[in-house]
Amino acid sequence: MTPPLVVDEELRQIMGVALGEYPGIILDARLHTTETGAIQKLRLHIVDGSFLDVWLSTSGRYSYHWEHRHISGRLYRHDNAPHEKRRRLKTYPKHFHNGSGDNVEESDLPDSPKAAVRIFLSWIMSRIWVE
Repeated sequence: MTPPLVVDEELRQIMGVALGEYPGIILDARLHTTETGAIQKLRLHIVDGSFLDVWLSTSGRYSYHWEHRHISGRLYRHDNAPHEKRRRLKTYPKHFHNGSGDNVEESDLPDSPKAAVRIFLSWIMSRIWVE
């Protein structure tokens, strides 16, 4: 189990990566907190009006969710929730929701959160000009 402060620092570092390395597509980055002040997730606002939510847990679970439904009707999410019906995937429990919650594929996203965000933001950057 990863201590909460390590997760908080990881999200702050991801925010730095997004703002420092992707200034052409990231308009704003905000840490969302609970009422107690604990960091809940990082939201990255993207130039096309969409956003990417990054959620990391102390247990090692994660979700990188690009919310694009209000623009294209699509959503894209890499996560590692261990859904039983995803067990057939070679990368289980890692999987990728490609365009919808029901269209699920294998995910080769790296385990390092900063590396994963770099890959996903690069992919998003290539998509926002075509969506």
